Amino acid sequence: MIDNRVVTSGAITVVALSAWLGAAILVAAVVAPAAFAVLPTRALAGALVGRVLPVLFYTGAAVGLVVAVLGRTTMPSPARVIAGAVMTATCLAAQLLVAPRIERVRIDAGRPLDELAGGDPRRTTFGRLHGASVVLLGVAVIAGGAALVLTLRMLPVATTRHDLPNYPLEH
Repeated sequence: MIDNRVVTSGAITVVALSAWLGAAILVAAVVAPAAFAVLPTRALAGALVGRVLPVLFYTGAAVGLVVAVLGRTTMPSPARVIAGAVMTATCLAAQLLVAPRIERVRIDAGRPLDELAGGDPRRTTFGRLHGASVVLLGVAVIAGGAALVLTLRMLPVATTRHDLPNYPLEH
């Protein structure tokens, strides 16, 4: 018989990771490029993406925490614990360490960053911080993808109808 707790925690993990990974890929591959292509200024596009990223980073941290906890309890897996912890750490680092610094650079500039000279230290700092944010999101996505694969590989496979939880035996 398949343990209902394993199936339930596996389903929760798969749904949470799939939803977050879908959102992360949508933001990175569609929303951000579309904002910069359609909005009249890069400053407006940056403001739009800047409003979306906190939701993405905080939910990524929460999903990573769920993955890590379930990786220690219901479906023990050190690799899943590590993947969840990496997801949580990178999302929190992006949101709590990098994002406030990016905002400080924008405020210090006093005008849109693309109006600054190419060699301006504020523009250079922004570029470095933006790159760090992109790398942190990328690492979180890779960790989330790894956690998803590891979870799917750990889920039990029913070989008969009688192996399925809550399946009436009369059928």
